[in-house]
Amino acid sequence: MLPSNHHPRIARLTDELTALNKVARTLTTALELPDLLNAAIHTLAEVLGPLDLGLIMLWDAAAGVFRPAAVWGCDPQDLHGVGLQAGESITGKVFDEGVARLLNTPEQIEQAMADLRPANRAALARALGVELLPRNALAVPLQVGQRKFGVLLIETLHRDIEYAEEDMPFIQMLADLVALAIDRARLEAEAKESRDAQRTDRLRSEVMATLSHELRTPLAAIKGYSTALLIDDIAWPEHKQREFLRMIDEECDNMQVMISNVLDSALIDIGQLAIDPEPVRLVRLAQEVVDEIQHRTDIHRFVVDFPPDFPIVQADPYRLKQVFRNICDNAVKYSPNGGLVVVRGEVRPNDVVVSIADQGVGISPEDLIPLFEKYFRAKSPGGYFVPGTGLGLPVARAIIEAHKGRIWAESTVGQGTTLYFSLPRSDDSDEADAES
Repeated sequence: MLPSNHHPRIARLTDELTALNKVARTLTTALELPDLLNAAIHTLAEVLGPLDLGLIMLWDAAAGVFRPAAVWGCDPQDLHGVGLQAGESITGKVFDEGVARLLNTPEQIEQAMADLRPANRAALARALGVELLPRNALAVPLQVGQRKFGVLLIETLHRDIEYAEEDMPFIQMLADLVALAIDRARLEAEAKESRDAQRTDRLRSEVMATLSHELRTPLAAIKGYSTALLIDDIAWPEHKQREFLRMIDEECDNMQVMISNVLDSALIDIGQLAIDPEPVRLVRLAQEVVDEIQHRTDIHRFVVDFPPDFPIVQADPYRLKQVFRNICDNAVKYSPNGGLVVVRGEVRPNDVVVSIADQGVGISPEDLIPLFEKYFRAKSPGGYFVPGTGLGLPVARAIIEAHKGRIWAESTVGQGTTLYFSLPRSDDSDEADAES
């Protein structure tokens, strides 16, 4: 049996191992980094005893400041505006030095916090409800090797608990566990970003190859018909000339749609897709698009079915015509044998729903999930090649979501596909409808 004077040491080691195990279990849970750090700070507060304030401050390299990533002891919203500059206050100094600091006298704390900017000091005072300096503060760097992430800061204001030098190695171990979790999340994010970038580059290359291929078809048709019209030795009858001109016009429309989708996709990527809402009759837009597409196909029949009391909505008519056109084009492409395409409107209490249903080949369940992703093109179940760039539906989704609406699809292989989109009803829809 060990001597009795060893018992407190054994008890302390047991407590520390238990605490380390508890924190480690918390940090290995399947959470996103912000939730993981919040769980970690709560577990740290539990194992370290009664705290007044616990903060995980991470360095935001883009903004050049430290920001609170996890908070214990106050409302995180109260610290929303806090941003410590490099070298500022306890956090900045410990981060620069890479060495933990224990401050347990008023003079030490006041000196370390002397350069705290007034806005940050005021935010901390609001969060804690006091303007007192901490009685005891412990700041530990969060770093793995040479990679620095931030600082773990623990403070007491009113409580009798105080940390001593002998506590530093244990708290540094806790901080190292947090740093390892941050590093793991960073590496996973970088790996995912790299995979996403490679996939995006590959898809972009594919879509550019597809676009160049798709553009050759209308260009060849335009070139062929215009060349035929310019042959001096042939006197084309008037009806033939008009047919050639109509074909040229249609192929120009096809090119315009493809180029428009590519340009709009680029605008979506940089968050610059513009929406200019005004009172719109969706049935009128639907009919205009249907009439336009009906001219290009002899094997499809379109029906527009909207109730008489369908309300006016606040929307961008140009963008919504794009949505109708992209979806109706898809309905034609995925119905190689023709059939009925029904454009229907439905009124619900808070929104309106438009559906476009075809009688085509349908889409397999696994292709419905990525259907609205950029560059994705659903495979035809029968092996039928479906032309396109894979941008029509993603652009339609971005437009509908910019209108605070939603878009989705239902399909049965061999029976057809129905695309739906919803738009919110404006407060003055009924009044505008009544006035008209």
